[in-house]
Amino acid sequence: MTTAGERSTGVSALEAPMWRALAGYRVLTAGYAVLLFGLNYGEFQRPAIGVCYLTGLVAWTLATLRRVSSNERCTPRFLAADLTIGVAGILLSIPTDPGDTVSPTLPSIWMAGSVLAVALKGGWRWAAGASVLVGVANLVQDDDHFSRGTLHNVLLVCVASIAIGYVVELARASERTLARALRIEAATRERERLARDIHDSVLQVLAMVQRRGAAIGGEAAELGRLAGEQERALRSLVAGGPSARPAAGHGVAGEAFGGSGAEPDGPAGPDGTEVTDLGTLLALAAQRGAGRPGAGRQRETADGRARVSYAGPPGPVPLPADAAREITAAVGAALDNVRRHAVGPSGEPANAWILLEDEPDAVLVTVRDDGPGIPAGRLARAEAEGRLGVSLSIRGRLAGLGGSAEWVSVPGQGTEVELRLPKGVNK
Repeated sequence: MTTAGERSTGVSALEAPMWRALAGYRVLTAGYAVLLFGLNYGEFQRPAIGVCYLTGLVAWTLATLRRVSSNERCTPRFLAADLTIGVAGILLSIPTDPGDTVSPTLPSIWMAGSVLAVALKGGWRWAAGASVLVGVANLVQDDDHFSRGTLHNVLLVCVASIAIGYVVELARASERTLARALRIEAATRERERLARDIHDSVLQVLAMVQRRGAAIGGEAAELGRLAGEQERALRSLVAGGPSARPAAGHGVAGEAFGGSGAEPDGPAGPDGTEVTDLGTLLALAAQRGAGRPGAGRQRETADGRARVSYAGPPGPVPLPADAAREITAAVGAALDNVRRHAVGPSGEPANAWILLEDEPDAVLVTVRDDGPGIPAGRLARAEAEGRLGVSLSIRGRLAGLGGSAEWVSVPGQGTEVELRLPKGVNK
């Protein structure tokens, strides 16, 4: 007997209270059967048979409470024995009351608990089979009278057990579907995280090799062409399918601007989580973006890199280390976009400003430049073409932390990227 419960990966949240309710139902109905027998004791012609049977029924009910407390303990062998005891009680009602002067059978409504247990364990098909078995036993006990009450009781048990079995099967199918959706969502998040890492390291290196190779010429040009082909192939893979984790790199905030990518280690918080000052990380990112790490907070370089300034509150802005690193990497991606795209008509690099604000309910980081701005629809087209700097390296990082990233850009007046992380989401 391969049941729906055995195929299920676990007990659904709906099943657990139903099993507990079934255990309570069996105890109450066993007591009801004893009470009903006692009230009609004088009308039975052979009451000793009923006394022996009901004594055994009460003992069986109490001894098997753990069996009907969960799907795992309620085995097919137990269900078969339980049904046998119930059907035997119905048939023993014939010699106990040969004249059929007492309407209820010996187990009375306790019998419905056996059928409901089959429904919870095996689903509506097995419930229908058990209902038919109990119904035939009741009709045999009714001894050709086929009273309206007997037919009504048989039909009621059949409909109730089939309905409960069907609901349980739906609950199990819904739980399996939900588990599958959660696995897919987790895999998608992991793929997006790996895609961000690839964008921040491998893709930028390949793009740089392509540009430098084309500028140098000769054999370097061929190397640049091959690097460009690999970049396009990797972008397509990142945008549309699973990806392998690249070798560890420093990320945008480090290698893209010529810095070491080193991050200060912070102390542990009250719950043991490592805490880092976000302001220190952003100041380092600004120094790397300016091209002279450690030389100040505003620099101008001769190789076309952006001139970057940082401003923040005088005190530290502590965040969990992982969240601080992710925000810094997103800021680095925004600065890389400034370096690559925010260039004036005469080729001069745009200025960039990083502003950190420690608000009561959120940490706000703004990256602004005075470049030419982003034309309308440019970001959507770039994402459709597989250029994932905005969607993954910036917006994806903040979404992974429970925050958000917004762009405000006016052609000719520069671009502003606002990164907001509500406080408490990463504690």
